[in-house]
Amino acid sequence: MIALPGVCISTHQYEHAKKILRTFAAHEREGLMPNLFPEGGNEPRYNTADAALLFINCVYLYYEATKDADFVREMYPVMEHIIQGYRMGTGFGIHMDQDGLIMAGTGMDQVTWMDVLSGGVLPTPRHGKPVEINVYWYNALCIMERFAVINGKNEPDYGRLAEKVRASFVSLFWMEEKGCLKDVVSASSASEKKKADVQIRCNQIWAVSMPFTMLDREKERRIVDTVFEKLYTPYGLRTLEEEDPEFHPHYGGSMFERDMAYHQGTVWVFPLGGYYLAWLKVHDYSEEAKAAVKEQLEVLESAMREGCIGQLPEIYDGENPCSSKGCFAQAWSVGELLRVYAALKT
Repeated sequence: MIALPGVCISTHQYEHAKKILRTFAAHEREGLMPNLFPEGGNEPRYNTADAALLFINCVYLYYEATKDADFVREMYPVMEHIIQGYRMGTGFGIHMDQDGLIMAGTGMDQVTWMDVLSGGVLPTPRHGKPVEINVYWYNALCIMERFAVINGKNEPDYGRLAEKVRASFVSLFWMEEKGCLKDVVSASSASEKKKADVQIRCNQIWAVSMPFTMLDREKERRIVDTVFEKLYTPYGLRTLEEEDPEFHPHYGGSMFERDMAYHQGTVWVFPLGGYYLAWLKVHDYSEEAKAAVKEQLEVLESAMREGCIGQLPEIYDGENPCSSKGCFAQAWSVGELLRVYAALKT
């Protein structure tokens, strides 16, 4: 659901997009989408809070590109079931709180993309209200308000709930002193959890780059500036700022050592797509902004000559991102950068 918009929609492979979305729709369970389709006869795993919300976003991006209202009507019951599941509560502690925001994760669940569990340790236990999950939730509600019209329904409840989510989100997540958003609003009141809340991470960039967003332009601009100052590298965004005591400068060593570094500073390529889309947005998609992004993207030509030729990798070291690590041909990375190139052509 992260790779599909760039890999299929930006490249005009609309029939492939529909087939993928239909496959996931057929496997929707209690409002959730699979996180893993295992080989053989095993059942899919559903431990993800973002896939179902991003499914709705994918249907929207497909519709925006094709105006295929029949497909929206086909997918509408599934999308309604997703919203109902999140509102009423579904697996892995995923449910809507009284303030309209989504809570997710309990115990040893790993339900965001920062999903490492190693040796009984959760390096990034983002239980509570993760920032990007609530960004996706608001985006999905706004989309459903529009899809209801296409489906011939009058559903003002989506709009009212979206406004409630917006007010709660700005109140709880915005950190004026840091000029950015909390990464999570923890379910626990423990001090170590609250420390994790205010860590500066890359997940906030989607609060600016999604189709429907909750913040005013000044806050969006400050987020982009903070992400650039604290997390940006030409090869991707750091998952944690370098000044944080938990920052891991290198990704290597044993499996456990790699897991401890995976989302604790390691540079990931795919959030770079959200960053550039956000940067273009706060600079009003001007020709000067597009030229600046094109110039910065030239660095990635060298990335496609190292590792797997013609592809973009998963990760780099957090301190000195110069040689690729992890998956050497990552669909997330390729797809999100294809979306940036498509935006530069508009």
